Amino acid sequence: MGLPDHYLTEGERVVLSFHPHWKRLILPVLAFVVVLAAAVAAFVLIPGDYEYAGLARGAVAVVAFVALVLWTLTPYLRWVTTSYTLTSHRFAISVGVLNKSEDDIPLAKVSSVSSDQRFLERILGCGTLRVESASEKGDIDYREIPQIQRVRHELFRLVEDAADGNIDGD
Repeated sequence: MGLPDHYLTEGERVVLSFHPHWKRLILPVLAFVVVLAAAVAAFVLIPGDYEYAGLARGAVAVVAFVALVLWTLTPYLRWVTTSYTLTSHRFAISVGVLNKSEDDIPLAKVSSVSSDQRFLERILGCGTLRVESASEKGDIDYREIPQIQRVRHELFRLVEDAADGNIDGD
């Protein structure tokens, strides 16, 4: 997870590396359970002596497979292929299953770091991280960041170190 060592510049070190919060997987897991239960129920309820029982069970299997791919596998792959890496020099974001999008925000360009947590997010320890930078993207919101206060604190500390010229965190 995160940046491989050969992507790091000389003197750069990984401080934190993480995926979005696990709460992003709640609906896919529920979808998995519901689709599986519905498919099993359909298999059981289709009478064995029905003329088209084999065709009906095949149709149920195809529909269940498509639903599982769309509602369970795809969101899981999005979650597992989304990574955030905070290094001593930059905040790197990598997103994508088939097509990959990578974004690096140099810490020297970050002007402000803030976080926002709703009630449930406070209980779960996640939230939205807002990074304001001097780049063309401006304000960027990263949702469902786990351990939001720790990430915000580390990012802010590293931004302050970069502003002081101490990018190695010594």
